[in-house]
Amino acid sequence: MNKQLQLKNAVSQILSAVGENTERNGLIGTPDRVAESFKELTSGYGLSASDIVQDAIFPCEALGMVLQKDIEFYSLCEHHLLPFFGHVHVAYIPDRKIIGLSKVGRLIDVFAKRLQVQENLTHQIASALHDILRPKGVAVLIEAQHFCMMMRGVKKQGNITQTKEYRGIFIEDINVRLEFLQAIKK
Repeated sequence: MNKQLQLKNAVSQILSAVGENTERNGLIGTPDRVAESFKELTSGYGLSASDIVQDAIFPCEALGMVLQKDIEFYSLCEHHLLPFFGHVHVAYIPDRKIIGLSKVGRLIDVFAKRLQVQENLTHQIASALHDILRPKGVAVLIEAQHFCMMMRGVKKQGNITQTKEYRGIFIEDINVRLEFLQAIKK
């Protein structure tokens, strides 16, 4: 059985299990739509960082920090299958190589479009940039809101979870780390 049909059948079973009639007007077609949605929301499983980056690594003589901030992302919590979303701030200090700017956002999506926890997402982005570029340092900071905290359980609205990961000079030199943190302040 193909994955699309498996997803469709699973959604139909969930709808039935919560007491819904899968044949009522509002739900006809829902299993297909949800299956298609999950295919898109988990499309990161079919990709690797190297698939995204390909030949978008360029020589560079610059010595200063490269920073991209407020990169929007959406993911699904692996614990509850509910969305979490927010912004990623990424910086690195080049060591003779840079990555094409659009590739950073695409790299984030590779990992965000998997069932995920924010802590691992932060780690995976930092690791991928470090492995691909071998820069002098990498910093990744994610700020996100989690529907599993907003809609169920503790039901706290507006809560922001922040995770950080540093590599290289961002660990070794407090001034570089502080420069990054200051630059992403709103």
